[in-house]
Amino acid sequence: MPKITYNDSSGAGRTVDAELGSTVMETAIRNNIPGIEAECGGACACATCHVYVDEAWREKVGGPSPMEEDMLDFGYDVRPNSRLSCQIKVTEDLDGLVVTTPDKQA
Repeated sequence: MPKITYNDSSGAGRTVDAELGSTVMETAIRNNIPGIEAECGGACACATCHVYVDEAWREKVGGPSPMEEDMLDFGYDVRPNSRLSCQIKVTEDLDGLVVTTPDKQA
């Protein structure tokens, strides 16, 4: 199983196992990761699962779709490495992925 590390805005982190085919958001919810609210349940209809993808992983994760970019407009403190965790599918290639949650969700 791929491992994902979730850091909070203070730098505290937690690494968990992720199921292949799930999303980074679903993995966070299953593992009670603080800072991921996921109000829309992963439908890309809000920005409450916003994360910052660690710079070392940006290329591998890829950029947001146009629909995701539209939703990120509603996010808090959006940065170039911002993504909605509901839109990042877990694959073997993402083993070791590191993301950070913002200070608050939109």
